[in-house]
Amino acid sequence: MTTVESTTRPYHPIELSSKAFWDKSAREREESFAALRAAAPVSWQPQVEDPWMPEDIPGYWAVVRHRDIVEVSRRSDVFVSGQGVTFENLPPDVLRGSQSILAMDAPDHTKQRKIISAAFTPKQVQRIEDQIVANAREIVDGIAGRGEADMVQDVAAILPMRTVCDMIGVDRADQADVARAAEVITGWNDPEVRGGRDRTEALAEVGWYLTKLGRRMAKDRRENPRDDLLSALANTEVDGETLNDVELSSFFTLLCVAGTDTTRQTATHAVRALTDFPEQRAWLMADYDDRIKPAIEEMVRWASPVMTFKRTCVQDYELAGQTIKAGEKVVMFYPSGNWDTDVFEHPDRFDLSRNPNPHLGFGGGGTHFCLGNQVAKSQLRALFREMLTRIPDFRAGEPVMLAGNFIHGVKSMPITFTPEH
Repeated sequence: MTTVESTTRPYHPIELSSKAFWDKSAREREESFAALRAAAPVSWQPQVEDPWMPEDIPGYWAVVRHRDIVEVSRRSDVFVSGQGVTFENLPPDVLRGSQSILAMDAPDHTKQRKIISAAFTPKQVQRIEDQIVANAREIVDGIAGRGEADMVQDVAAILPMRTVCDMIGVDRADQADVARAAEVITGWNDPEVRGGRDRTEALAEVGWYLTKLGRRMAKDRRENPRDDLLSALANTEVDGETLNDVELSSFFTLLCVAGTDTTRQTATHAVRALTDFPEQRAWLMADYDDRIKPAIEEMVRWASPVMTFKRTCVQDYELAGQTIKAGEKVVMFYPSGNWDTDVFEHPDRFDLSRNPNPHLGFGGGGTHFCLGNQVAKSQLRALFREMLTRIPDFRAGEPVMLAGNFIHGVKSMPITFTPEH
């Protein structure tokens, strides 16, 4: 992508917007991030190459340093989410239908988050934990005797989708279609994921499918409550407020999409890292129960499953010496923040005992900190307990990476191991 000047200021010569940049490996991208962290932690960048819905703006501010990402995350009064959080601009109906509370600001965000949090009762949390343990066991049951599997399709993609579907009460008959729809929504930039179809057509089809399913289920749970999270959400009242069917359907879609990627990508990247760093596997296996907690934090940092989130500045603000004008876009680059040497000693080392580990894998704090982070951690605990107990010598092959600038995704990755007898 040729570097050109915008009408107001020059673009930085180290660019982060081209397809060529995002086609690089994470290690190669880190070279650019490191140079920017040192010299230009907030840099002016051209609009992303080939966006789905081009915006009439000259560019965006790239935020690559840990402390600046945290500042943007916590100043939700200045950097708002209501105009979308993904790199690309999305139509308003797609925005609200797929991003739910991610693309909301106060007071709507505050109201919905309160209701959603209230629905996670101790009984619901325990039910979810029990389902996660059972699902992890069943998934490893399915591969343990084979000696080989695809880590993504046979393991990492199944556990979070089954967890989310069981949690909110999606029937098993619908789960494969829900999984396919979620995969298209996060991987629409990859032609293979969307089946070679036009991206607008593919997204509209799967988005409408999830919307219809969510509305149908919301109506049913109001009339016939079950022992699931959607029933709790449909019938929870906080300060006289409840979620209507549109809000429930939107949050349902968000759960189906965002509720799966952290676990799916972290588990896959972690299996590869445990292959590349065998001493870390041995350290974890020596005392799993006491060591899995810090290990999971490092797995999430290492994977950085969500690579970018966007905010819109609503008032002039100075960040790292740069004046950001009201109306300008700001993009946070989480992998860069998670490799910041001012915060992490030897970030290029996969160190399961790393402490402290203030990674940005669940966001930089503030009102939009990941609501489902504990569920993601529970899944990783259960999955690696099964794998390290039953197929402990698993080895990962080369991953096939997902194209795009949003999810640090792996489409497939072979693993081999001694079959369980």
